Amino acid sequence: MVEISLLTESDRARWEVLARGKDAYFGVERGDADYERTWRRLLDDEQIRGIAARLDGKMVAIAHYLFHASVWYAGKCYLADLFVDTEVRRRGVATAVIEWAARDAKEHGFPSLYWNTLEDAPARALYDKVGKFHQGFILYSYRRDASRNSTP
Repeated sequence: MVEISLLTESDRARWEVLARGKDAYFGVERGDADYERTWRRLLDDEQIRGIAARLDGKMVAIAHYLFHASVWYAGKCYLADLFVDTEVRRRGVATAVIEWAARDAKEHGFPSLYWNTLEDAPARALYDKVGKFHQGFILYSYRRDASRNSTP
């Protein structure tokens, strides 16, 4: 059975192992200060949450999410990160984590949970089952340098 709870100070070492595993999987490089800053935010910021999933007492997954206002709706919850240790994938851990985060968000007045993923991510098989795929939506992020290089 999967046990899920908010992260606590005693989770720090194992959280970092899993967070670094997530970053390695996605080819992201971060410094030690980045992990320390994020850890503090996960424990100290009321709008940002970090949770751990355990199997047989061992932390095997982490998720990070944040609550935010919405222009048209009561509020939303963005699932920023979800990572499950490769040794325990396909055992219902990710589904349990998503359900737990969605329930936590709803209980705090943020009834909509959403996330992004890569088009070719293996986790899409799960996401297509538990979430609603919005065909045709495209995610943009602003790149300041791109606007400077354009000619008027």
